[in-house]
Amino acid sequence: MRRANLALGLSLLLLASGCKSNGSWSGLKEGSGEDASSEGSADTTGSGEGSGEGSGSAADCSFGACTWARPCEGSGCPTLTDLRQVVPGPGLPAEITDQPANNNLDVAQFNGRTFLAFRTAPSHFASPEAMLYVMSSEDEVTWRFEGSFSYDRDVREPRFLSWNGRLWFYFATLGTSAADFVPGDMYVTEYLGPDDWTEPQTFYGAGFIPWRARVINGRPYLVTYKGGENIYNANGEPLEVHLLTTDDGVNWRAAVEGQPAVRIGGDSETDFALLPDGSLVAVTRNEAGDETGFGSKVCTAPASNLADWSCSTDPKKYDSPLVFAHSGEVYLVGRRNLNETGQYDTGDPSLPLANRSVSNQWTYWNTQKRCSLWKVDGVTRTTSFLLDLPSRGDTCFASVVPLDERSYALYNYSSPVEGNDWVWVQGQQRPTNLYRMVLTFPAAR
Repeated sequence: MRRANLALGLSLLLLASGCKSNGSWSGLKEGSGEDASSEGSADTTGSGEGSGEGSGSAADCSFGACTWARPCEGSGCPTLTDLRQVVPGPGLPAEITDQPANNNLDVAQFNGRTFLAFRTAPSHFASPEAMLYVMSSEDEVTWRFEGSFSYDRDVREPRFLSWNGRLWFYFATLGTSAADFVPGDMYVTEYLGPDDWTEPQTFYGAGFIPWRARVINGRPYLVTYKGGENIYNANGEPLEVHLLTTDDGVNWRAAVEGQPAVRIGGDSETDFALLPDGSLVAVTRNEAGDETGFGSKVCTAPASNLADWSCSTDPKKYDSPLVFAHSGEVYLVGRRNLNETGQYDTGDPSLPLANRSVSNQWTYWNTQKRCSLWKVDGVTRTTSFLLDLPSRGDTCFASVVPLDERSYALYNYSSPVEGNDWVWVQGQQRPTNLYRMVLTFPAAR
């Protein structure tokens, strides 16, 4: 059963039943830097302090404002401040016409400006009306138009690479039907000036999706995956995750010679960071499943061979993983599932893999979501839940840029944070916005 067919069928059932919550959001006050999630409001999500990563009755906001979970408290914990809606919002260029769903995004710093790229479309699902916009700003308040990209088919997964005084932009084309996930080609273009780019060209190979481009210790990397259509066809065919590098921003090759594929199996969206000793810590999304189950993988590799990954299975699914290092520690931003356990893999393990896949997807779409921050332990290959971003409904495709030694501007998308706490599939068919906030880590001791 294909992803969107299942999702749309489920959404009709949910909409007919009127399943939603009607509470208001009490959380990060816009522009105030204050966390109001505990001020005079009951934690009706069941995901507050001491409750772990599950949710209990997350849908019931009728007795007070919904809150964001923050099990990490005290001076040693990161904080979120200065929430601001960016899209739709004031300060946008006149050339930008946003559609209801503003979602997949990336952010980068280049020539003293912050560049933001995002997808806008009628809904979360594939559409020939989808478009990618790029804009930049000196203050992240007033934005300059930098370009748009559309192909009469779905476009998504925008990724920047700011390296050696140049800026490249990568993205993927997909199909035209909301009922299919059909990877097409990866494209690359180089920034020449305001609203001026080289002609986009395909690169590396058909069927790949660019997941994360980054520069670490002066070396460019790109993580891509192939076989995404296999996830929602539940056909058991393997996916491949490739770790690449480049000399010119256009032509990519294996980061470790002769070893482009670092994962073959159920893994797709993947991000990584390098520790001070040069070793690698990565998180993959294992939605397709394999002999170990479904959810995610936490992986490590030695500095001597970054393609030699060893992985541990996590039954939680950290959709759209953003992995980054700060002060020698590794952090993850990903989608959090608000069921009792937080796990994605809830199917009967005695069933065939395809049946479990459909069961897991059905349950997952019928559950509320948050976008959250975890700390990743590269020794035990485990995660520790720290806090929720202001988020609900359809949410989580985050990106960060540093502001100073302790703080990052964190961009993410979400259903309106003051709106209904929709289950995921309902949020996917409704408006979503782009938000900016500041993530600050405690001072080093």
